Amino acid sequence: MASTRVAEPRRRLRPENRLIGLLGPAFVAAIAYVDPGNVAANLSAGAQFGYLLVWVLVVANVMAVIVQYLSAKLGLVTGRSLAELIGERTSRTGRLLFWAQAEVIAAATDLAEVIGGAIALNILFNLPLVTGGLIVSVVSMAILSVQSRGGQRRFELLVIGLLAIITIGFVSGLATSGVSWSGTFSGLAPRFDGSRSVLLAASMLGATVMPHAIYLHSNLARDRHGSAHDDGRLRKLLRANRLDVMLALAIAGSVNIAMLLLAASSLPGVADTDTIAGAHHAIEHALGPAIGTIFAIGLLASGLASTSVGCYAGAAVMEGLLHVRVPLLARRVVTVIPALIVLGLPVDPTWALVLSQVVLSVGIPFALVPLARFTGNRQIMGRFVNAPALRAGAVLVAAAIIVLNVLLIYLTIAG
Repeated sequence: MASTRVAEPRRRLRPENRLIGLLGPAFVAAIAYVDPGNVAANLSAGAQFGYLLVWVLVVANVMAVIVQYLSAKLGLVTGRSLAELIGERTSRTGRLLFWAQAEVIAAATDLAEVIGGAIALNILFNLPLVTGGLIVSVVSMAILSVQSRGGQRRFELLVIGLLAIITIGFVSGLATSGVSWSGTFSGLAPRFDGSRSVLLAASMLGATVMPHAIYLHSNLARDRHGSAHDDGRLRKLLRANRLDVMLALAIAGSVNIAMLLLAASSLPGVADTDTIAGAHHAIEHALGPAIGTIFAIGLLASGLASTSVGCYAGAAVMEGLLHVRVPLLARRVVTVIPALIVLGLPVDPTWALVLSQVVLSVGIPFALVPLARFTGNRQIMGRFVNAPALRAGAVLVAAAIIVLNVLLIYLTIAG
C-alpha cells in the first residue's frame, strides 16, 4: 500500500513581511500634498495663467518624492525622527526657536485645511463658515481617535480611503472638461509671467512640498517598522518605502495636475474663479451639478484628512524637539482656534488659503536643510548614507526652494 503523506501547509508570510503590508506611511504623508491649500493655489493658477505653471507641479512632485523618501529613510536607519535629531544637535534656546517657527507653520497648515473643509460644507449644505469649521474640527478629532485607539495601521487605512475620495472628487471633472493636451505639454517649459505668477508658483510649491509632511514621515516610517538591526531587513524596508513614496506621490501629483488642468480648460475668463466657491460655481455651470457635487465632496475629504494629519505632525514635532507629549485631541482643540478666528473675520477665505501656502513655502528650508545634512552624514547614517547623486539632488532641491522664497519675499516687499 502506498504510503500517504500529509502535505505541509504552505508557509504564509506575516502581514508585516509582505510587500503590501509594508506600504502605508507615505500615503498618510501624501495627504499633505492634496490639502485645500493645493486646491486654492492650483485652481487660481489654472484660471489666471492657463497651462503656464504645469511645470511647477511636475518639479514640485519630483522634489517631494526625493524629500519624502529621505525622511522615511532617516527614521528607518536611525530609529529617530527628524525633529528628535534636530533637538539632539541644538541648544535649548535653539530648540525653542525652532519649535516656535514649526508651530507657526503648523498654524498655517491648520488654517488652510479647516478653511477648506468649511468652504466645502458651505457649498454642500450652505452652512456658515464658522459652523463648518467647528464641524470639521470635531470630525477630525474622531479621525485622530482612530490613531490613538486603533493604532497606526487603522489610521493609515482610513486616510487611504479618504485619499481615494479626494482623487475621485478632483479628477472626475477632467473627463468632460476638454483639456488641451498641446497646452499641457507647452506648460512643461519653465517660465513665469509677472510677479503674480511667481507668487502663485511659490504658493503651489508651498502647498506641494509641505514642511509638516517632511517632519512626520520619519515618525511614520520609524513607528510602523521600527529600526531594523540587520542590513537585509533594513534594505527590504528601504525598498518598500521607496515604492510606497513613489505610488503615493504619483497619485497626489496626478490630483494636483488634474486640478490645474481643470481650471485651465474650464475656468479661464470666468468671473470670481479666484475663490474656491466661485471656482466651484463655474465648474458646476460648465460641467454640470454632478461634477460640482463630486468636487465639493473631494474638497471636504481633503480638509478632514489633511487637518488630522497636520495635527498629528505638530504633536510629533513638539515631542521630538521639546520632549513634551500633548494628547492629540487636546492639541486639536488648541490649534483650531486661529482657523476659526480667520473664518469669523471679513476676509476672503480662498486668499487666506493661498497666503497660508506662501508661509508654508518659507518654512520648508527649516525642515529640508537638516534632512539633507543628516541623510548625507556618514556618522548618522553609516553605510546607508546618501549616495553622491542623491546627496546632490537633496542639496539642489533645498537650494531651489530657498532661492524661490527669497524672490518671493523680495516681490512681496516691492509690492
